Amino acid sequence: MDTELGVIEGYYGGPWTWEERAGLVSFLAPHGYRFHLYAPKADAYLRRRWRELHPDQEAAHIRAFAAHCRAAGVRFGVGLSPLEIFNDFNAEAREALARKLAHLDSLGVEDLGILFDDMRGDLPDLAETQLRVVDFVAGHTAATRLIVCPTYYTDDPVLDRVFGQRPEGYLKALGHGLDPAIGVFWTGEEVCAREYGLGHLARVAEEMGRKPILWDNYPVNDGPRMAPYLHLRAFTGRPAAIAGLIGGHAINPALQPVLTRIPALTLAESYRTGEAYEYGQAFARAAALALGEDLGGKVARRLGTLNDVGLDNLGEAEPRLRDAFAGIDHDGAREIIAWLDGRYRFSKAMLDAEAFG
Repeated sequence: MDTELGVIEGYYGGPWTWEERAGLVSFLAPHGYRFHLYAPKADAYLRRRWRELHPDQEAAHIRAFAAHCRAAGVRFGVGLSPLEIFNDFNAEAREALARKLAHLDSLGVEDLGILFDDMRGDLPDLAETQLRVVDFVAGHTAATRLIVCPTYYTDDPVLDRVFGQRPEGYLKALGHGLDPAIGVFWTGEEVCAREYGLGHLARVAEEMGRKPILWDNYPVNDGPRMAPYLHLRAFTGRPAAIAGLIGGHAINPALQPVLTRIPALTLAESYRTGEAYEYGQAFARAAALALGEDLGGKVARRLGTLNDVGLDNLGEAEPRLRDAFAGIDHDGAREIIAWLDGRYRFSKAMLDAEAFG
């Protein structure tokens, strides 16, 4: 499998524990996942309070996780969102950014994402200002790979409605202005792409002057619309034929780190088996591998209910699910019970707070 797979924690809502992150890295590394970008929206020191350094205890956790990734043969990265720094990229902002980059270097960052996503974008000279920011970052970081997420990271017009009309020619200006060695994230034709077509990826690659690195918003289930559902089904719409048109493929995981392993495994199988891929069989194998034969089988038999019905529509199915999974000594089963208990519920107020600071 030639495609570099990775995980980018780009979700809204409650972040994972460090033990959960380490467990996912250890589990997925043997299956071709080679980078992990730490960038949960709830980490204020990467977004709203980006000018501040992580407190010592949190910095120690990040440093230890970076070492865990290296030991597993996985590149460790951080996604930094210098919230609307391009509104006034003055001397104070540059000084704060240089201080922050030095701090991230001390944590062991190999991949550095500069994430301009989910910010106001209807600004004059947006691409030009962001290019100046990225150029400054490139000169002040020890990271060996830079990846930029554009403000308009998809063709989806929802971004224009929420963050303002995108400047004409924005993606081309940004892409062709970046050093060719810098990667660019792209989510596809939609924020949550149902499929990636060869024609679309070829057009985007030409427009941005490089192969896009996919920021795949599956199986993420954050936000008020998706949080009531468990995203467990196998990947579809990502044919192995796209491998030659992309610079990498990162998944934005679900809020459930153990259950995330199931679809993650199926993506690796899709690339590995190519046209022989069967998503139903891939799911069954992944569920058994991630959860064990017994628990994996229980999940497979209830896949439609868990994945498609939604927490608020379970009705009489809810007590049956509780009976099936309660008391099972496995983190995957505990995640299902926590979901039934409403622990992953999300409010729009939280989304607005994390998006806009």
